[in-house]
Amino acid sequence: QVQLVESGGGLVQPGGSLRLSCAASGIRFNMYGMRWYRQAPGKERELVAGISSAGSTNYEDPVKGRFTISRDNAKNTVYLQMDSLKPEDTAVYYCYARYVFQNYWGQGTQVTVSS
Repeated sequence: QVQLVESGGGLVQPGGSLRLSCAASGIRFNMYGMRWYRQAPGKERELVAGISSAGSTNYEDPVKGRFTISRDNAKNTVYLQMDSLKPEDTAVYYCYARYVFQNYWGQGTQVTVSS
């Protein structure tokens, strides 16, 4: 059974930081490309950042320079370090795993940026 379990969300003030984690089980994690998506209320789900099985990273413009994606294959975990958070970063953040035609989603973790 494949599971992606996100954690680390919460309430943070503008300018603060959070570190999200996504622990994977039931897959050969080192073979999968991993992504973080987010969905704000009333908006479509959007890509935030991705990391390939080889460790190459990419970021969407709204988070470039503020967010960092990384992975630890020994722990089957992908991370999203979020710094300089803004109110517009408020959303449910989802972990996504993909290998060829196999893809899986986590259940999401809420991030709220507010004073």
